[in-house]
This record gives sequence, structure tokens and C-alpha cells, in this order.
Amino acid sequence: MVKLPWHRPITSSSPLSLILRLPLFSLRPRAYTSASASGNKAYMALTQELSDAMATCVASGSISHGRMLHARLISAGLEASLFLQNHLLNTYIHCGSLDDALRVYGGISSPNVFSGNIMINGFTKFGFLREAVELFDKMPVRDSTSWNTLMVGYFRDVQPSEALRTFILMLRDLNCKPNLFTIAFVMKSCGALRCHRLSLQLHGFVEKLDFGRHPEAGASLIDMYVKCGAVDLASKVFGILKSPDLFCWNCMLSGYASSYEVGRAIKVFDKMPERDVVSWNTMISLLSHCGQEREALSMIIDMSNQGYEPNSTTYTYVLTACTSILDLGWGKHLHAHIIRSQKSIDVFFGSALVDMYAKCGDLGSAKRTFDGLHDRNSVSWTALIAGYAHSGLMEQAMKVFNEMRSVPMSLDPFTLATVVSACCTNLDLCLGTQIHSISLRTGSCSSVAVSNALVTMYAKCGSIENADSVFQRMPVRDIISWTSMITAYSQIGNVNKAREYFDSMEDKNVVTWNAMLAAYIQHGSEEEGIKMYIIMQRESAVKPDWVTFSTLFRACAEVAAERIGNQIIAHTIKIGLNSDISVANGIITMYSKCGKIVEARKTFDSILEKDLVSWNSIMTAYAQHGQGKETIKVFQRMISNGIKPDYISYVAVLSGCSHSGLVEEGKFYFNSMSRSHNIAPGLEHFACMVDLLSRAGLLEDAKIVIDNMPLKPSVEIWGALLAACKLHGNKELAEHATKHLFELDLKDSGSYVLLAKMYADAGNSDDSARVRKLMKEKGIKKNPGCSWIEVKNTIHVFTADDPSHPQIGVILKKLDELIKEIEAVGYDHKATSGSQRHHSEKLAVAFGLISLPEWMPIHIMKNLRICCDCHTVMKLISLLTKRELIVRDANRFHHFKEGSCSCQDYW
Repeated sequence: MVKLPWHRPITSSSPLSLILRLPLFSLRPRAYTSASASGNKAYMALTQELSDAMATCVASGSISHGRMLHARLISAGLEASLFLQNHLLNTYIHCGSLDDALRVYGGISSPNVFSGNIMINGFTKFGFLREAVELFDKMPVRDSTSWNTLMVGYFRDVQPSEALRTFILMLRDLNCKPNLFTIAFVMKSCGALRCHRLSLQLHGFVEKLDFGRHPEAGASLIDMYVKCGAVDLASKVFGILKSPDLFCWNCMLSGYASSYEVGRAIKVFDKMPERDVVSWNTMISLLSHCGQEREALSMIIDMSNQGYEPNSTTYTYVLTACTSILDLGWGKHLHAHIIRSQKSIDVFFGSALVDMYAKCGDLGSAKRTFDGLHDRNSVSWTALIAGYAHSGLMEQAMKVFNEMRSVPMSLDPFTLATVVSACCTNLDLCLGTQIHSISLRTGSCSSVAVSNALVTMYAKCGSIENADSVFQRMPVRDIISWTSMITAYSQIGNVNKAREYFDSMEDKNVVTWNAMLAAYIQHGSEEEGIKMYIIMQRESAVKPDWVTFSTLFRACAEVAAERIGNQIIAHTIKIGLNSDISVANGIITMYSKCGKIVEARKTFDSILEKDLVSWNSIMTAYAQHGQGKETIKVFQRMISNGIKPDYISYVAVLSGCSHSGLVEEGKFYFNSMSRSHNIAPGLEHFACMVDLLSRAGLLEDAKIVIDNMPLKPSVEIWGALLAACKLHGNKELAEHATKHLFELDLKDSGSYVLLAKMYADAGNSDDSARVRKLMKEKGIKKNPGCSWIEVKNTIHVFTADDPSHPQIGVILKKLDELIKEIEAVGYDHKATSGSQRHHSEKLAVAFGLISLPEWMPIHIMKNLRICCDCHTVMKLISLLTKRELIVRDANRFHHFKEGSCSCQDYW
């Protein structure tokens, strides 16, 4: 047996071996005559032997043996045989020598269609598509193979649209009919283009030509529909097949995986009559990407137990799962298993190991693994750089980055994007600008990933002009590019510019819509945000996700749009997102801020697996509604369930104590923050304590808390003290608080107005005038009080003495009637000033009484704190009208019912 180092062994009995051992003279043709039957038979036998030898040579891939056969062909005088010349062409093409094939083709006096087809295949195989097209155009006769070969060439050259164009031209050629191979490659091209509409047309074409009865056509249809995102249509085709093969099963599995339908994928996987490594890898990857990392780790154990050998791709997917849940132990176990079972670690798995160790915070192991890799690619370097950068070790990250630049390794765009993102995280504009310069020198700015990272970096560092400049220079932009600019302008409050970019986009996804929704809502344009959602539903095929609904519930909460909120809840139920934990938490907040504390609690109780945000949301709800004791109950239940409180948890419980006057409880929880849970009190906690103590009349205790603070007191802290001083008439401490407020260069009018009123109530008109003069000199204007109420899905806004409402005449008449009834029971409302008689919340209540049915509570929102007169009037209106009034002011909720308020006048 002859064994050559570059191809498989040739046995002594093979046709190629027999031909090569024939003496040279035996290959010379005898004196054949047309009349000699025996000579003709010998000629045919020799031709067959040579063609068989060439087929063996094709299988072995030996170019040297191909050339030896060519020499024997010439010596035997058979070089003019078109049959053997075509075989020789095919041999050279498959053995990798296009030059030899061209020389043979040039020697053919009259090439036929088979000769042309073989050469077209050769040109496309070696990347000479233009030459293949030229030869195709010159062919006098073409068959289906000619068209098919050219289509394959276009597909190989990643030009699926040209492959489809070629198919259309083929249909116009009356001498050629598409065959099963044609249809298969056309559907491959359609799948590559992800053209759903064309896929439906091709399916119809397949049925018209009666190809649908072939299992191969069914497999191609399934593959095409899956790649076009039409998994349901693929499923219908799959259901028709009598005996789908493993390829079809894997296609369906891939289709459900690409649409993240875990349940349906598992059903297909469980029904598979046979599986291969691809099947297991698809499931492991799907589970890993859908937040079921533990199940993914269990699946590789099942895979091994059932006798399947994991490959490098399997291990990479499993490492991704370990990385996602930061399970360093599992990752180390897998690393040890690979070292024991494999001779070496390939670069792909090695890069995944570096990434896993880096993201799990074990930078030492990440560096050792990196140093131990025989081969490194840009992914390996990037993983280590990202690990250092995300741990805040920018100096080490840049050191590795510079090492990467010093070795013969081209800078990968994703490496540069990673470094730029690190600069963004650290708000390091100087370093980010240097990396921008490097990307310009290396030409990496043409990369979408690098440019997107630069846009985000400049935007977050406050350089919106540079962000816009990078965006405008991008040769290609994707959805992330546009969304980054929308977010950038949103961050600086330029919502109109953000909307311009949004409207300029041709394709939008759910992230883009969410960014625009958030832009409106974050900057106080909640109504515009809700309108955007309506436009999204009417004009876009994009489906909202949990982020969309969480954002919308925040908007409904801010403007207390309960009815709209209920409609959005109905939509979440319809598409199955109502059980999502983030959506449910948003519903709790929405109901709470709309005054529906009972509904908020029902939503909370319906959550099966509550997270910390769920507990914080319901505690904040009770605190805002003045139910401090209920807040404490929920807090204690949370602790007993093993949930560790955080900073916000203590803000909620202390706020509940403050609104309910629970002084001793507030002191206990304030002290337990650091003692029991090692949480250092922040400004919000100190503000709650100052408010709690000072409103309870413990003004000196409140001042001691302020004096002993490790942090500089904020406006909220001094404002709480000032408000309590007015309540308890402590003029000296009020002036002390005011002094500190002025030092903070306060721009808000609330504290100035409070101090001026305090002086006026004490009969000190000069000091009151002095404060108002100071406000005028600083250009500080009193915030106009406004209230709003939702009636029939429309929000009606009122300000004091505002005549713009279309029903203002009826509203004022109703309010005057109410005031007369109030005065009749003994309340002296005449003592109030003219504007105070028509405060915005009074107008809103009057409108609610004439617009809403008697059984319905009246919900009113106010941008400022409710005044004493309005608070008293609301209690009396609730008594006289037998209606429940719920008012949300700037600080808390007031539930007025039968002449009393839920705050028990402690506000």
C-alpha cells in the first residue's frame, strides 16, 4: 500500500493504482478501426478505467497523481477525448489546481455544456466569480446545472440577492427547468435574506411544481421559514412530513431557540427520535440566554450521561451560563474537566474561560489562563481588558491594551469598543478622546460597534457636540446608533431633538420606542409619553416588552392616570406580561400613586416570587398613605422571609414613621440600619428623622441630629426643620434654618414663602416683606399651585383663579354652593383671601362633584403641599357630600372621609 502524507492511502487494488502501474506502451492505443468490434471494446474499457482512476484521484485529492494521469492520457493519444478532458477538468478543480484546469480547458476545441459547468464551478470555488459570470454569458448552450452552479457561486460569495436574480432569469430560459437542487439553493438564499414575503411565494412555487412531496424540499422549506423568522409556518410544514430527519428536527429546535420560546423548544427536544451534539448545544445555548442557566448546566450532565461527547462549542455555551450567574465554582470544575480530558485548550474555549474568570471577579485566574493560552485571538485580549476595566482597574486594562498593540495582532473593533465603554463608565473623557484618535488612525471608526461606543462615551461625558459629530460621520448606522443619540439628547433634556432623531429612523425596535418613551416621561411630559405608546400600538409592528410597561406605569403614576393605567394592565394580561416581576412592581407603584392602596396590596400579594423591589414598593406605598404601622408590619415580614433590606427599604420605613408620628419606632429603625444591616444612613434617612422629630415638637432633638450628621445637610433637611418651626412657632430656629438654606443658594420658592408666611402670621410684616424682596432680587418666583383630576380618560388641570377651563362657570357656581354649606356649619371661610377661596384643589373637587358619579371616590393630585384652609375645607366637603376625597400633595396622600383625614391632622 502506498501512503502519501497529504491524502488518504491508496490501496493496491484501486483503479488509480492499477492505471499508474501499467507500462507506458500499454497505454498507447492499438490500431483501432471502426470496423473492429474488439478494438472499440478495448477503447471503451480503457476510457472507463481512466475515468475511474480520475474519480479515485478526486476522492484522494492528490494533484500529483492527477498530473500523472494527465501525462498518461497524452501518451496514450486520448487527449482529444472530450469525455476524458471533462473528467480531467473535474479532477484538477477538486484537487485544487485551477491553473491546470484552465490549461486543459484552453486545449478543448469544442467544449460542451459539461465543460463549461465544471469551469464555472471551479471559478466560483476559488473566488473568481466575475470570470465565472463571463464564461456563463459566453456559453452557447446552458442546462439546469449551469444555472444552479452560478447560483451556488453567488451564494458562496454572500450575494444571495444575485442568486435569486439568477433564478428569475433561469425561469425565463425555456430550455431549462428548475430541479430539486435549484429549489433548495433558492430557499437557502431567501433564508439568508430573511425575506418573509418571498418565502411564501417560493413555497407556492414548490407546491406548483409538485416538489412538496420530496422530503428534501420539506427540509429546505423548514430551514427557510426558520431563517425568515416564520417559525409557525415552519412548524406547519414540519407537521406534514411523514418522517422528518435529524436536520428537520434541529431546524425546528433552532427556530424556537432564535425566538426564545423555551417551552416549545423543550417539547421538540423531548420528542426527537434521535439527537446529535448540535441538538444539545442548541438547548444549552437557549437555556443560558433565557435566564435558565442552572437548567443549562444540568443539561450538559444529561448530555454526558446519555453518551454524547461535548465539543468546544458545548463547553463555551456552558461557560457562558456560568458567567451569567457568576458561578465561579462550576466554571472552575469545567476548567479542571477540560484539562483532564483534552490535550490542549483551543482559543475559543480559552477565551471563554478568561471571560468567565474576569466577570466573576477572579482576575488572577483570568490572567493565568490568558498567559497559559498557546494561541490568543482578539476575543482573549478583549476579555482580559474588559475584566480589568469593569473592576475599575483602568491602569491594568490600558497596560494589557498596549501589550496587545505591541504584538502582531490587529486591533479588533470590539476591543476598541470595550476600552471606549470603560472610559464611558469612568467618565474619562481625556482617555476616551485618545482611544478615538487610535481608532481614526487604524480606520476602526468605520466599525459600527466602535462608533456607537464613542457616541455613548461622549454623550455620558457631557460632550454632545462630539457625540453628534461621530454619529454624522458614521458610514453605516444601526438601531443602536440612533437609539444612542435619542438617549444622549434625552439626558440633556432636549426631548425635541431626541424626537427628531426618532422620527428620522426607518427601522425601530422596542429598545428605540422605550428610549423615546423614557425621554418624555423623565422630563415631565407624561402625556406625550402615553401618546407615544398609543402610536406604537397603532402604527408599529413592534411588540412592547416589560421595560415599555414599567415606563408607562411610571408615567401613569406621576399624573395619577388610573384609567389609562388599567387599560395598560389589560394589555399586559393580553400578551402575558402581567406576571413579570418588573411589570407587577410598576403596577404596585401606579396604584399607590393613584390613591388605590388596596389594589396596590392585592397586586403585591399576587406576586409569587417577590423581589426586594416588590417589598420596597409596597412599603413606600403605605408610607405615602400615612400608614406607618402597616409599613413596619411589611418590613418585619420581609425580614422574616429572609429578604435583606437595602438603603431604599429604610427610607420607606422611616418615611412611614415620619408621616404617622411614630417617634420611638423611627429612632429604633434609624439606629438598626448600621447596627443590624451595616447600612450607613444617607441624606434621605436623616431628612426623615429630622422631619419626624421636628413635627413631633422635638425641635432641639432634630437640631442635634443635624449637627451630628457626617454629611452636609441638604435643602430637604433644613426645609423640614423650617416647616416644623412654622408649625410650632419657633422663630429663632426658623431663622437658623433659613440662614443655611440661603447659604445653599436655594432656588426653590417653597422655603422663602414658608418663612415669609411665618413672619406674617407672627405680625412681623417688615421681615415678611424683606423675604419677599429677597426673592425678587434673586429672580425666584413662587411656584404656581396646580391640581389635576382624571375624568373620562382626560386629565383636567386647574390653577387658582384660572378661567380657562370650558366649564369654569359651572365649577365656580358649584364651589360657591359648597362654601355656603360649609359656612352654615360654622366654618369662617370669609376670612380667607380671594385667591385662597379658589385654590386649585377646591376647583378640582367642585369639578369632580359635577362630573363623576356619586359612588365614585374623587382623586385629586396637587403639585404643592396642601394648605391648612384647603385641608379643613376638604374634610367638611367629605362630611357634607358623603363623598370620599383622595388628595395627593407633594408630600403624601390624604384620604378624606366623613369629615376626617387619614393623616389625623398630622401633616
